[in-house]
Amino acid sequence: MIVSFRADLKYRFSLILLFLVSAASGPVHAADTAALNFGSVAMDIPATMHRRLKPLTDYLSGQLNRPVNLRLAPNLSTAARDVALGRIDITYLTPVAYLRAHREGGARLVAKTITRGNSSFQLMLVTRNDSPIKTVRDLVGKSFAFGDKAAILQRAAVVNAGIKLEELGSYKFIGHYDNIVRGVLSGDFDAGILKDTSAYQAADKGIRIIHASPHLPPYNIVVSKNIDEKLYNTIRAAFLELDAANPQHRAVIKALDPDYDGFAETSDAEYDIIRQLVKPFE
Repeated sequence: MIVSFRADLKYRFSLILLFLVSAASGPVHAADTAALNFGSVAMDIPATMHRRLKPLTDYLSGQLNRPVNLRLAPNLSTAARDVALGRIDITYLTPVAYLRAHREGGARLVAKTITRGNSSFQLMLVTRNDSPIKTVRDLVGKSFAFGDKAAILQRAAVVNAGIKLEELGSYKFIGHYDNIVRGVLSGDFDAGILKDTSAYQAADKGIRIIHASPHLPPYNIVVSKNIDEKLYNTIRAAFLELDAANPQHRAVIKALDPDYDGFAETSDAEYDIIRQLVKPFE
């Protein structure tokens, strides 16, 4: 009977101790551990984008202590709409896609990408190494490959380079950057437009840059307006803490893009130059 009483007392003491520990650690809300969806513009075929982004979503899952699931968009318009409507919580966007998501749904900037030490990016007009095209004006009457039809910054960059779209012999929108590379190399198009990092990577395949746009505010990380301030700050810190000098972090950064060095702070005002460039095309 004495043994039973002592066992019962020990059991009761354990319950009290467990209660005190739980109370000290605070309540656990389901929302604090709910899965988040991560989206992206479609710069490459889905399999390639999944390979590029999976290390990042795995990293975020660890930093945020909750699952972060990859939900790829088929095109730029869908990527912007998904985060604007809250179907996607965090996403990797082009400058124009961010502006749309911000305008249509109050999406917020988290961070911008750093490319080869620069907190900006360029759009490159490219052709084949063996092409007679040397300058922008040599594109008059030639066939030209654009990416996503919704990527109006590409058209703005071509016009800003000194050639009107109607001066081109023809042009088509063929989706991903890898499609543009293949189209130019195969001779289906005389020239095309690529993001700077895609152009650098395609140089070894026989692609030559004939013109680079001015430096522009770069691709970015954006969250839905549904993300509360506490979670926003945690997500922001996770991106800003990525350090290319850390081997584990470097693997995450370089998987996304071999020419990226990490992420930096940014603001909506930084993208005003994009607003001005694309205004005639909206």
